[in-house]
Amino acid sequence: MLTEDFQFAFGLEPGTPFDGWIAQLDAHRCGRDLGDWVPGTFLLADVEGAVVGRVSVRHELNDWLASEGGHIGYGVLREHRRRGYASEILRQSLVVARAVGVDRVLVTCDDDNVGSAAVIEANGGVRDAERPLAGEAPMRRYWIE
Repeated sequence: MLTEDFQFAFGLEPGTPFDGWIAQLDAHRCGRDLGDWVPGTFLLADVEGAVVGRVSVRHELNDWLASEGGHIGYGVLREHRRRGYASEILRQSLVVARAVGVDRVLVTCDDDNVGSAAVIEANGGVRDAERPLAGEAPMRRYWIE
């Protein structure tokens, strides 16, 4: 789930036209104009017309994602938490990951984020050996097959 300093909408900067943002997301999904990024699918979670959360499904891992970020990064806005949205977002994200050829999915969360850890475990996450990061809070790493 989101930490408070987490950028909610990937690539959406103030002043960016909405249609330009959508074109950027489509290029990213198709592997164009990536820079240092990997191909990925960005989706918003909508309940009755209200955005409640978001997810990034990375189609492959670079070194940083393999160490810290994982294949799937999701979050639920504070006012919509504890209603099952995170579980459903992750469940549907696994479908997207498999559709782009990711069979073994890495999902991570901060060690103290017990809500996210429970969501990942409920979706089949099996905890990997912990990798402490130099000077940073420990991360939990899970694989979902």
